[in-house]
Amino acid sequence: MRYLLIYNAGPEYVERRGAFRADHLKLVADCYHRGELTQAGALAEPADGAVFVFTTRQAAEAFAAADPYVANQVVRGWQVRQWFVVAGDGAETVPGFQL
Repeated sequence: MRYLLIYNAGPEYVERRGAFRADHLKLVADCYHRGELTQAGALAEPADGAVFVFTTRQAAEAFAAADPYVANQVVRGWQVRQWFVVAGDGAETVPGFQL
């Protein structure tokens, strides 16, 4: 099981994120190196959010709580969703399903 952290961007997201980008990316790197985060990236066309893949709900929520994008309202909202992986790295077995 994985957990998606989904960010919804605030007004002027692209213009405002630069001031906090280094601290945000350090947080991303730290979580990745601890094995809590497996993938992360910004949405494009339109640039209106981001998606992160975490190994636990707690790690996803802790990331959002510590992220300068959230603290400085560069991100206007976020949610954590449980994600059941059926294909790719970390896929879980589903009875009757084969690729």
